[in-house]
Amino acid sequence: MLALRLARGAHPLVQFRRLLVAAASAGTGFLLLCTLGYALAHPEASAGSVQRLAWCAVPTAATVYLAVTVARTDPGTRPRSGLSTIGLGPARLMALSAVTTALSTVLGSLLALLAFLHLRGDLPVLRSDRTAAGFLAADQSLPLPAVLTLLVLVPLAASLGSALALRPKDGRARRPGRTDTGAQTSAESGDVPDDRAPDSPDEMSVPDLPLAPRPAPGGLPWGVATLAAGLAVETHASGGGQQQGLHLPGGLAGGPAGVLAGWALTALGLALAGPALAYLCGSLLQSMSPGAVRLLAGRGLQEEARRIGRPLGVVCAVASAAYATAALYGGAGPSLGPLTVLGAVLVAGCTLATLATAAVEARQDRADTIAALVRLGAPATVLRTAALLRAGALVVVFVPVTWVVAELAAMPLTRG
Repeated sequence: MLALRLARGAHPLVQFRRLLVAAASAGTGFLLLCTLGYALAHPEASAGSVQRLAWCAVPTAATVYLAVTVARTDPGTRPRSGLSTIGLGPARLMALSAVTTALSTVLGSLLALLAFLHLRGDLPVLRSDRTAAGFLAADQSLPLPAVLTLLVLVPLAASLGSALALRPKDGRARRPGRTDTGAQTSAESGDVPDDRAPDSPDEMSVPDLPLAPRPAPGGLPWGVATLAAGLAVETHASGGGQQQGLHLPGGLAGGPAGVLAGWALTALGLALAGPALAYLCGSLLQSMSPGAVRLLAGRGLQEEARRIGRPLGVVCAVASAAYATAALYGGAGPSLGPLTVLGAVLVAGCTLATLATAAVEARQDRADTIAALVRLGAPATVLRTAALLRAGALVVVFVPVTWVVAELAAMPLTRG
């Protein structure tokens, strides 16, 4: 009941993000049910059914990633002073966040079931023309255990992911005002670090920023190694020539299984290297005797690198995959079916929504710094210029990286 009250009384923007999670869950649930329908309609093509189910893993992962990010930025389950005295400690808030995430994803799964049953013509009120009976198995009864198993996948994975992301670390509760577990923000309630005088010149020019930047994320070597391994696997698999290819829905020629595995490793490498690349962008902004604006932008980007770097890496992975696919078909692409289009829209939409949510979370963490700058009389142009510098640095670094990875990923496929 408490989770329902928190969900009902949330800010409209928070409700909108929860609706996005429900919509993504509905789309993913519909894809999973269509996979079940294909398996029922084609009992002889068991291998094709398994491949379609494996293909649904990508939109499922994107949906769960969005749900976890939305849960982490939910202000209703953020630790605040006084909540522990009424029994709402970090562990209880973690459980509430998991329940709230489950409510959003279960709503989406129910909508997916209603849409699937409507298209099959099983609902007595809403009848359809059954034009898509080939993958809906409209002439067969649905096995209830299989339906429930598929529909519970996204809610279960999203709830577990939210609980793991918000679990109390080292037995310490988050201080009031924090929006992520374990991450130290540079400005909390206007506090000044003990080793700095509040009236020093640096404090007056760029308030609330630490003297030394946070340590760089350590995922760059792992990301580069995973990226190189993915490209190597893809090159080796595409050179086989006679290997059996995967037949993906909607007319997409998947090629050998090793090629798709290589693409998956490449995407994982970009996600692992994303925080380190974002940190590098902050370092570039502070190079060559920076002024107050560049120092503010660069130091802020370094503080946000762990939060926005991984969603940026995932977006770059999706963009590189789209670029490589377009280069592979050379403008004469296959006639994509509705399920393939739905899967692509889900993956792209979830990654972009996750990045936007992470950016909102980062802006919330900068609220104290922005308020301190305004109190000191900083003009609004300074804040806008710093924001533009951060965005420009990210574009300058991530766009070329995405293009290079996309070219390398498409090269083995277009060569033959």
